[in-house]
Amino acid sequence: MRDTVVPTLGTVSSQRIEPKLLASSSYDKTVQLWDATTSFFRQTLVGHGGMVTAVAFSPDGAMLASASYDKTVRLWDAKTGFFKQALEGHGGSVTAVAFSPDGAMLASASYDKTVRLWDAKTNAHKQTLKGHGSSVTAVAFSPDGAMLASGSYDKTVRLWDAKTGAHKRTRKGHSDMVWAVTFSPDGTMLASASYKTIQLRDAKTGASKQKLMGHDDVVWAVAFSPDSTMLASACNKTIRLWDVKTGALKQKLEGHSDMVASVAFSPDSTMLASASNKTIRLWDAKTGFFKQTLEGHSSSVTAVAFSPDSLTLASASYKTLWLWDAKTGAPKGRVEGL
Repeated sequence: MRDTVVPTLGTVSSQRIEPKLLASSSYDKTVQLWDATTSFFRQTLVGHGGMVTAVAFSPDGAMLASASYDKTVRLWDAKTGFFKQALEGHGGSVTAVAFSPDGAMLASASYDKTVRLWDAKTNAHKQTLKGHGSSVTAVAFSPDGAMLASGSYDKTVRLWDAKTGAHKRTRKGHSDMVWAVTFSPDGTMLASASYKTIQLRDAKTGASKQKLMGHDDVVWAVAFSPDSTMLASACNKTIRLWDVKTGALKQKLEGHSDMVASVAFSPDSTMLASASNKTIRLWDAKTGFFKQTLEGHSSSVTAVAFSPDSLTLASASYKTLWLWDAKTGAPKGRVEGL
């Protein structure tokens, strides 16, 4: 069995950025909110009884959902930070949360082998989706909100009707745990990441389109370009860029000195950011040319995300988050004590 790298206490485990707010979740059981434009710290959201594993803003930015090892999802008013409600029912740690594109539903994934669907307006439990044979690690709604995908330690991806909760199909093909699932922005493709491989499937039928091979270990992160033509994948010290239609490897981006934990395309499709060790590297998304290294973090960077206007890049590490000018690479602000 391979060792899994687990961040130490206090490491920021995931983050989501909105035009005016940024949220990060941490092993120290808290969620932090701050102004994404000025980098001023706004609020610490305290209440979870275990590590916070994931955060997600509602599409309108009014609500924030946080998932935790304490087996709950907590809902917060994103503007005031006021706690609204705890969604209880999972029998194990909650690993992922996602709002539907219309903001009507919230999905949560858990070590209890299930996905739960909640009414995002009333917070009522709607459905429990059962079928996975092991812990569920990832969930993602299709861009039109019609489907939900889930990935699991059981090596499968399951597709569900997001409105009824009905199981539509199970897709096998991975030889190891599925660590990430994501739909292409145009809604035509579904990518799932596992040990050494990425599967690309038709999002509607689940039919296999491409099997992307070349990585030599667990693929921790995948991201589609905004125009859905390219996929970035991260494994060990490298990033690979793939042509989504042909499955051809376009570029192999090297330069990091340690495992790449996160990749993100800018919404304007011009840049790709990658996080590893104490640095962030910026690349030209079209050519793969290295542009710049952003340095300042004192510990491993675990996540990167661009603002919707592509002007700001956020990076998270041990108890610290930096905001950078995405065009110049200049630091815009830093928040410590997460």
